[in-house]
Amino acid sequence: MLYLLLSLVLLGVVAALLGWRSNRRHGEEPVVVNDSCATCNGDNDKCEQECMMEAATQPVEYFDDEELDAFRGRRSDEYTDDEIQQFAYILDTMQPTDVRPWTRSLTLRGIEVPDELKDELFLRLGS
Repeated sequence: MLYLLLSLVLLGVVAALLGWRSNRRHGEEPVVVNDSCATCNGDNDKCEQECMMEAATQPVEYFDDEELDAFRGRRSDEYTDDEIQQFAYILDTMQPTDVRPWTRSLTLRGIEVPDELKDELFLRLGS
């Protein structure tokens, strides 16, 4: 019984050494992916979350929409038609690549997008 136990331990040690030697010989290094917020496209939730946390430590980026700061703290279902048109105008004149950063900017500024524009916003974020 003692011989069997020692044989198993020896076999485990030899297998571990061979595995370590094999990895070292092939020079396998762990793959490191350097995602930046510039490459976040919405497919990776972790990337989006990290970018939001990173953005929270940076100055807020404005998209020529300082007038929207007046809506800080307003719920998304409390906007008038004229106020909704302010958001719609900015969204309609925005470059497609600016939609995601604009949405982050609004979130960081505590501004909710009107309910009436959310479908359009999600469509633009998806493309």
